[in-house]
Amino acid sequence: MNRFDGDNTSAHTSHDHAAPDNRLALMDQAFYAGHHAAGQNEAMQVVWVYDRPIDLDGVRRFHRNLAKGPLGRRIERSPLPFGRYRWVADDQPPALDIAEKPRPRGEFAEWLDERARMPIDPEAGPGWRLSVVSFTDGTSALTIVLSHYIVDGIGAVVAITLALMDDTGAQEYPPPNSRSRLRALIQDADETLRDAPKTGRALIAAFKESRRRSTGDARADAAKSIAPPGADADELVTVPGVWIRLNLSDWSARAEALGGTTGALAAAVTAKFDELMGRDHGDAPDVKVLMLVNDRTFGDARAVAVSFARVGIDPTRVTTDLRDVRAAIKDAVKTLRETPDESEQLVALAPFTPKSMWQQLVDYGLSDPERPAVCSNLGEVGPVVSRPDGTLCDHAFIRG
Repeated sequence: MNRFDGDNTSAHTSHDHAAPDNRLALMDQAFYAGHHAAGQNEAMQVVWVYDRPIDLDGVRRFHRNLAKGPLGRRIERSPLPFGRYRWVADDQPPALDIAEKPRPRGEFAEWLDERARMPIDPEAGPGWRLSVVSFTDGTSALTIVLSHYIVDGIGAVVAITLALMDDTGAQEYPPPNSRSRLRALIQDADETLRDAPKTGRALIAAFKESRRRSTGDARADAAKSIAPPGADADELVTVPGVWIRLNLSDWSARAEALGGTTGALAAAVTAKFDELMGRDHGDAPDVKVLMLVNDRTFGDARAVAVSFARVGIDPTRVTTDLRDVRAAIKDAVKTLRETPDESEQLVALAPFTPKSMWQQLVDYGLSDPERPAVCSNLGEVGPVVSRPDGTLCDHAFIRG
C-alpha cells in the first residue's frame, strides 16, 4: 500500500524510497480545468435494480468499502496559479442516502434524475453519492453517481469491483491542506522549474498548432451554432435517455452473423441511431464515430485513462454486413497506437492555461464540423459488479 505523509518533497518510506507523487496526471488536470472553466460538470450514474427488497447491511458494507477505495479522493489545487493539482484523501465521504419511504415504481426514472441532479464536486466533495430507494410494489433500486473527474468508466468498474470484494487496500493520499502554504509554494515552484523543458517543447508545439488553425478551420463558423438562440444558461434541462436490455447471447450471435465483433456491432448501432436521429455531419459521406479505447493498466491512478479512435461508418450497410466496420475499427485503433498523440505534448501547458483559453478550447472541440457520435463501450464487465448488496441484482446499467 502506498502512503503519503503530506510533504512528499522530502518524505521517505522505511526503505528510504521517495513517497509516491500524488499530482494529477496532466491530462486529468486539463480535463477537469477545461470543463470547470466552461461551466461543465461530467458525471456517471450506475444503477442496480432488485425485484425484491435490498439487503441494507450489505449495501452499508459496500458504501464503507467505496469510501476506502479509489473513490476516496478529491482534487486539491496548488496555491500557485500555474501549479499542478494534487490528489488528497476525501476525509468527509458522503453519507449513504436511503429514501425515507417507498415510492411508486412509476417514479423510478424521476428518482434517478433527482439523484443525478444532486451536487457532485471533485474538489469540495462529495465526489460521489450512493442512494437506495424501495418501491411500493416490493422492488428496490440502488444508484451511485460519480464525478468523471475522479474516475472514468473502466475506473468505476474497478472501484466497484474492489469494494464488492472487500479490497480496501487502495492507494492512500495525504489529508486535505496537509502542506503548509509556504511548503506548498516552494515545492510546486520547484516542480514547475524542473518541468520547464517539457513546457518549452509544448509551447513550440502550441505555436505550430495555432498557425495551422489560423490558415483556415471550418470549426470557427461551426462554433457559432452550438448554443441555440435565446438559450437560458440557468435553465435546467434533463436530456432524455433510453435503456434497452438485450440478451448477450443474442447480441453476440447477431454480431457474428454479420461478420463482426460485439464491439463492431456497438459502433454500428451508434451510427445507425445517429442516422435515424437525423444528425447533420456536414459534407462527411458517413457517420464519424468516436470510439473510446481503454488505456488503463493495473494500479493506474489516473482519473481518465482512455483515448479516442475516430471511425467512419456507413449506416446504410450495417444491418447486413459488419466486415467493413470491423476492418475500419481495427485500422483506426492501429493508427491510434502508432501515431504520436499531439495532445500529450500540448497538455504540459494545462497548468498555465487561463480560463478564457479553456473556454475557447472547449468551444473548438464542440464545433467539430464532422459532429461525431460517441460510442462508449465497457464490454463485458462480469457478474461481480452486479452484487451491490452481496447478492446478484436483476438488472443493471450505466449512463453518462
